[in-house]
Amino acid sequence: MANSVTVSKLIENYDLKLCNPGIDTDKVKIMVPDVNRPSLAWVGYFEYFDRQRIQVIGFMEHSFIKQMNRDDRLNIYDKLMAMQFPCMVYCRGMEPDQDILDAATKYGVPVMITDKATSSFTAEIIRWLNVQLAPRISIHGVLVDVYGEGVLIMGESGIGKSEAAIELIKRGHRLVADDVVELRKVSDETLVGTASEITRHLIELRGIGIIDVKALFGVESVKETQNIDMVIKLEEWNRNKEYDRMGLTEEYTEFLGNKIVTYAIPIRPGRNLAVIVEAASVNHRQKKMGYNAAQELYKRVQENFGKPRED
Repeated sequence: MANSVTVSKLIENYDLKLCNPGIDTDKVKIMVPDVNRPSLAWVGYFEYFDRQRIQVIGFMEHSFIKQMNRDDRLNIYDKLMAMQFPCMVYCRGMEPDQDILDAATKYGVPVMITDKATSSFTAEIIRWLNVQLAPRISIHGVLVDVYGEGVLIMGESGIGKSEAAIELIKRGHRLVADDVVELRKVSDETLVGTASEITRHLIELRGIGIIDVKALFGVESVKETQNIDMVIKLEEWNRNKEYDRMGLTEEYTEFLGNKIVTYAIPIRPGRNLAVIVEAASVNHRQKKMGYNAAQELYKRVQENFGKPRED
């Protein structure tokens, strides 16, 4: 089933004023993250009109329709609202006339008002809808914000993901989600992670139970959403497996078609996972800024091999 967001959520998020409250906005769904300013519709051109888009009315549209005679306006209003698009929003605090409200109510189209400027509201609502309607999956793992890097910790159940998250929180980092992480593909480069409403701010620790991170460590210890910058996979130490000790080549994990840099961390007694995650986060940030320690070491070794030997 395609992702959708209700008009009620739009009203709540942007504090919009609903002008025809008789319509149940919980049942009206927005399915696409695009908006339209119906300038051509005002003159009666409805070819290629996208009825799935939110219609935004700015000063230009509002001024143009006011100069038309009432019979023409009534005709346009009826044809426009018959398209039954999700909703219409008047910007800059402009008030819709009673005729358009009557037509909107007839066809079940919510009409709202915002005080925001048309251009800024349009840009902001497109950004918000892109996040809300993005393709999404739920995965098993823990998402934390470490030095501003979104670290998705994965591994088998009971391997120590939540324990590592608690230690990171105690060291001043922030929890986004534990156990179930909801990933949304905002763009071809960006994945955003968040927690489900049920488990938000909660962590399960075996032997202790459920703890409320926000209540125990304060509001600065949690975060609602976070871009996924890297994945750390925890796995049991295998004596017979050859682990990467240089980091010259990078591995990736694919989610929703996006590839995320991945590090496999073997677990054995005595290893401080929180410190390892911190080091991996800082090292990943350095790489994004253009410095790669593994490549620097390789460069030094190559230069050293090229030097003449001293007798």
